[in-house]
Amino acid sequence: MSGTDRYLTVIDVEATCWDGTPPAGQVNEIIQIGLCVVDVHAHTRVERADILVRPRRSRVSAFCTELTGLTQEQVDTGVGFAEACALLVDRYGAGSRRWASWGDYDRKQFERQCAAAGVPYPFAPRHVNAKARYAEAHNLRRPMGMARALAHAGLPLEGRHHNGADDAWNIAALVLTLVDAGVWPGSRARVG
Repeated sequence: MSGTDRYLTVIDVEATCWDGTPPAGQVNEIIQIGLCVVDVHAHTRVERADILVRPRRSRVSAFCTELTGLTQEQVDTGVGFAEACALLVDRYGAGSRRWASWGDYDRKQFERQCAAAGVPYPFAPRHVNAKARYAEAHNLRRPMGMARALAHAGLPLEGRHHNGADDAWNIAALVLTLVDAGVWPGSRARVG
């Protein structure tokens, strides 16, 4: 495993959402970027962060607040999307580090939002779909959601589900089960 693969960034985003069709003129926008840095060599989670992002083209609905716990007032204190992407690159090495998310939603949401906002995509092209990797490693016919996968792995759900920082932390725990088993890209089974 190369030195650049020692650290993995696990990302989980929350975006504006509605119970049904978005109101006229509004689109899904990232309002929270949760991340957890994993030291793949040491088999441990080493950093946890939460970046609130101020939406430009949507508002946080009551449904979204109920789901994520985030309010419009909270995300209004966040940074703009371009600044959030710059933080990912400058502070968390997103442009050079392998990264993972539970499924492809997070990757696709970043791609869409970066294209719409004219913001450079902050991540290296080395994305791992942890949901698919977990299903493959456990010979599951269908991938499962994060909460079910935690139960399947015998791990607790720490924090609030649908909170980006908590979900990234929990996804990282699942990733570490794959690292420990030697079935994560570039990993070897843990000895001893």
